[in-house]
Amino acid sequence: MSGPIDLHAHSSVSDGTETPAQLIGAAVLAGLDVIAITDHDSTAGWVEAFDAARGTGITVLPGLELSTQLQYASVHVLGYLVDPGNPALVAATAEIREERLQRAEKMVARITRDYPRLGWEDVLAQTTPGATVGRPHIADALVARGYVTDRSAAFQSILHWRGGYYQPHKAPEPVVGVRLIAEAGGVPVIAHPGARGPEGLLNDSRMRELVDAGLFGLEVHHRDNREGSAEAWTKTAEKFGLVATGSSDYHGEGKPNRLAENTTSRAVYERIVAAGTGAVPFRG
Repeated sequence: MSGPIDLHAHSSVSDGTETPAQLIGAAVLAGLDVIAITDHDSTAGWVEAFDAARGTGITVLPGLELSTQLQYASVHVLGYLVDPGNPALVAATAEIREERLQRAEKMVARITRDYPRLGWEDVLAQTTPGATVGRPHIADALVARGYVTDRSAAFQSILHWRGGYYQPHKAPEPVVGVRLIAEAGGVPVIAHPGARGPEGLLNDSRMRELVDAGLFGLEVHHRDNREGSAEAWTKTAEKFGLVATGSSDYHGEGKPNRLAENTTSRAVYERIVAAGTGAVPFRG
């Protein structure tokens, strides 16, 4: 085992453009040794990913990316090695997915007033059965209708929070999300803490609260973190006894992020595996 380790990737179970099997194929082509499947608020892609990894030599770290909300900011919590059948986690993710669905429907109703060729059926056409529906699927529908050129353009214009169509959504606070993951035997890591929104809110007081709830790490190396912030977040991780990870947040063709553009050290990966009790990595 000597290849890179990428601990944040999405499939079509949430807002990636590749099926779980295709995601594993892309990870193999990228030369990864370990890939984490971390779909938004869902573990539904695990089995397909495991099946696709069989015989390839790649290891799949099962996880999810839990949606949480802190004041005005969306804060995502990666949860590795959770028990997918944990009742509290299952209930929470089902509620979040339903909230995301209702939010998307409200946004589309607003957008349609100014972009009449867009309908809810267009958004559903961009999803797979059981997928966690969200803004990326609206973006794909806008692309399909010719209103924008790609997802990035959609998020920079029509779907921008200042665009006039934005709809906030309800989600648990980060401390609740961290606790849910930890109590499901998982390993909680705050995703891209240096991104716009979370960075200004994750002060020492809140960090201490999160650590007390079971926080295990910070995703220090990520393209959405403010440029030059890695050193500061590394120091924060050291201050609170947390691991520092790096990940691509790959979404297939849905985002410019490429597999292995940021990676996690072997030592940190092994600490995560040792800490998780809800599931085990699948070694293909």
